[in-house]
Amino acid sequence: MANTHGVQITWLGHAAFRMRSAGKIFYFDPFLNHNPRCPDNEKSPTAADAILLSHGHGDHVGDAVALAERTQAKLVCMVELGMYLVQQGLPTAQLIAMNKGGTAAVAGAKVTMVHAFHSSSAEQDGLPVYLGEPAGLVVEFAEGLRLYFAGDTAVFGDMRLIAELYRPSIACLPIGGFYTMDPYEAAHACRLLGVEAVIPMHYGTFPVLAGTPAELRRHLAAAGTPCEVVELSPGQTLG
Repeated sequence: MANTHGVQITWLGHAAFRMRSAGKIFYFDPFLNHNPRCPDNEKSPTAADAILLSHGHGDHVGDAVALAERTQAKLVCMVELGMYLVQQGLPTAQLIAMNKGGTAAVAGAKVTMVHAFHSSSAEQDGLPVYLGEPAGLVVEFAEGLRLYFAGDTAVFGDMRLIAELYRPSIACLPIGGFYTMDPYEAAHACRLLGVEAVIPMHYGTFPVLAGTPAELRRHLAAAGTPCEVVELSPGQTLG
């Protein structure tokens, strides 16, 4: 089983995760209340120290503002998305608005923003509101685990650069297809990243997200890529 170095990684369905490190609670893309795969007992958390957002789409921002207000957690995101969230009620003092290549210390971890190939917007009066570029996040936890959270992305060649610079051992990768990588592309991403284990996400929430962990395993095996697929059920914890 993948070595988390003591970090507890709980998948909450779609691309939402809760991770516990050194007594601190991290939420990634907390799409909870309207997430059909999020367990009912996980929809209204009362404790968080850091909230990390990959981009501005509603199925990733989700409950971030309400969660931040409820818990006084710091919220890390792209600059333009941060400006928008302040307009939606996020206290400015809790915002860490950064950009790609930047690193911020939050809740005992180091969070680095890296590239992603996707889009980032909210809908207002039927029209898109630009919210800066999408991003991935590399988190180095206090225990030493380096984890790459891809957010929503297609595969891209500079994932090899992420491997060289940050050496993550675990990746959370979308596999649903249609809006993001499918299992075939995700298997290629695992090879570029050189990770020991991958946690599939962003699949099965809606019918169009048809990719499966079984397909990912098959493509990894066909390519001879030695990467463990850690298939979690919503609410299940690794570590």
